[in-house]
Amino acid sequence: MNYFKQKTAVIIDPYSSGSLFFDAFKAEGVNVVAVMSEKQPPDVYASSFRPDDFSDIYISDSDDLEGLAAKLKEYEPICVLAGCESGVELAESLAPLVCPDLSNDRSLAQARRDKGLMSAAVSCAGVPMMRQICTNNLSEVNEWININNFDNDYLVVKPPKSASTDGVKKVNRYGGELHDAFTDLINNPNRLGIINDRVLVQEYLTGVEYVVDTFSYEGRHSICSICKYTKVDTDLGMAIYDRMDWISPKADVVEQLSDYAKAVLNALGMRFGNAHIEIMMTANGPRLIELGARPHGGGNPRLCRIATGDSQLHRSVRYFTSGVTPPDEYILKKNMTVVFLMAKQASIVTSLSLMHDLKKLNSFLEGKINIDEGQYIPATKDLFATLALGYFVLANNDLDTLEEDIQAIRSAEYEVYQPVLEDIA
Repeated sequence: MNYFKQKTAVIIDPYSSGSLFFDAFKAEGVNVVAVMSEKQPPDVYASSFRPDDFSDIYISDSDDLEGLAAKLKEYEPICVLAGCESGVELAESLAPLVCPDLSNDRSLAQARRDKGLMSAAVSCAGVPMMRQICTNNLSEVNEWININNFDNDYLVVKPPKSASTDGVKKVNRYGGELHDAFTDLINNPNRLGIINDRVLVQEYLTGVEYVVDTFSYEGRHSICSICKYTKVDTDLGMAIYDRMDWISPKADVVEQLSDYAKAVLNALGMRFGNAHIEIMMTANGPRLIELGARPHGGGNPRLCRIATGDSQLHRSVRYFTSGVTPPDEYILKKNMTVVFLMAKQASIVTSLSLMHDLKKLNSFLEGKINIDEGQYIPATKDLFATLALGYFVLANNDLDTLEEDIQAIRSAEYEVYQPVLEDIA
C-alpha cells in the first residue's frame, strides 16, 4: 500500500492512552505513523507500546527537528498529536512545522508542558491560580514563604515535568520536610527520565478535586467528561488515588468547572487537540492544579466511552478525519467508578482468590489485577505504583449498590495485603 495516498495521522509517543489512537483511526481508514521522542519508551509506558501497529516509526533527533518534520510532511498528515505526557514537548515542536494550521500557540508551547511556566501563563491571563514558585534555589522558596500568608502549614512539592503524581509530596513548611523533599527532587531524574533542574512548590489547597477532559478545535473547547477524584495521603506519598467517579453534566459544579477549564485552555494557547485538566474546587472557587496537553492517561478514553458514549480521543479522530464538529458538552449514560488498588504499607499478597472473586460483584464491569500470590508489594506512593497493582471498574444505576461494592473491594484488600514490618525491596 502506498501510504502517501492514504490519510495519515502522526502520534508522538503512542503510549498509555496514546496507544488507543491506532484502533480509532484505523476504524476510519486512516494510516498512523508513530514518532518516538526517545529510542525507547520510558519504562512506565513500555508495556503499552505496540510497534507493529504502525506503518512507519520515526525516532526524534533533537539536532535535526527540521529534517524529521520534512519526512512527516511527505505524508500530508491530517494531524500531529501527543499520545502521552512524554510526547507533549515534541508534539508542540513538530505540529507547527508539519501542520501549521492545526497547531497551538507556539509562544506558549513550553507553558503547556512545564508546570512552573504553566502557572505563570495562567496567572498572567488573569485566571485565578494557587500561589506557587518554581526554582532551583531553596533560599528563594523560603523567601517566598516569608512574604506569603498561607492558610495552613503545608506545601506541595513536585517535579515541573513529570506525570502520574510522581515525586509529589505534601510537606510541612516548618522543620526539615521541605528541605528534604526539595533535595530529593532537585537534579535527580523523575519517572519519565527527565532531570529535575527545578522544583515546583505550591500552596496546599483543600477542597474537592476534579479532572476535566477536553478536545479543542479552531480555538473552541468541548467538554468530553468531568470526573471527581478521591485521594488519600500516606507517609510515602500525597494524593494516592482511591477512586474516580464520572459526574453528571447536570451537577451544580459542572458549569463553573467547564468555564474555568476553558479559561485555562485559552490562557495556554490551546487551539487543537486534547487536554486533561486537574482542578481543585476550593472555598474561593476553582484553582488549577495542572494541565496535560494530551489525552487522559491509563486508557481512560476507552472507559469514558463506556460511561458517556464518547471520549476526547474519539472526538479528535472524528474531527481530524471527517471534520465532525463535537458537541460542547457530554452526557452520562452510566454511573461509573474506577476503584484503584492501593497498599497503605509494604505487604505480602495472600488469599488472592478473594480479589478475583470480586468479579462477581453486581457492579463489576471490568478489572485488572497485576499481582500474584506470595508477591511482595511496596507501599503505594504514586499513580504508577497504583496501576502496577490494578483497578476495578464498577457501573450501576443504583448508587447504594455501587457504594457497597466499592467497600467490598477495600475489605478484600485488607485480607489480601498482609503487612510486613519493613520495606524489603
